[in-house]
Amino acid sequence: MENTMTRAEQAVVYKRKCNCAQAVLLAFAEETGKNEEELMALGSGFGSGMGGMEGTCGAFCGAVMALGMLNKSDKPSKMIAKEMMQEFEDMSGGATICGDLKGIKTGKMLCSCDDCVRHGVIVLEKHLDA
Repeated sequence: MENTMTRAEQAVVYKRKCNCAQAVLLAFAEETGKNEEELMALGSGFGSGMGGMEGTCGAFCGAVMALGMLNKSDKPSKMIAKEMMQEFEDMSGGATICGDLKGIKTGKMLCSCDDCVRHGVIVLEKHLDA
């Protein structure tokens, strides 16, 4: 668990200079074999969730992109992503849409960006270790 938290916290540090998707991707740079420039480009369209807070949380999108690069199991990535999404939602206050997580319409934030980044890393690591 300590290793998970270390990577999750490193992703939060990355978040200070980029969007949530990029932060999660950068936390897995060594494993993906991609350099920072490539990962930053890959995650560049996912800041504030897909579609500017209207779509899925960028941190979760980054986790699923990394899954696609790192999944070596016989289980299809889309099936793992479905499990990850439920776990992410459970950890993040019951939502996966960026605007819902930030409480744009309700005024009640369910999960901070830093915590979404942590949750994205944690759920991905759980499934990579499975």
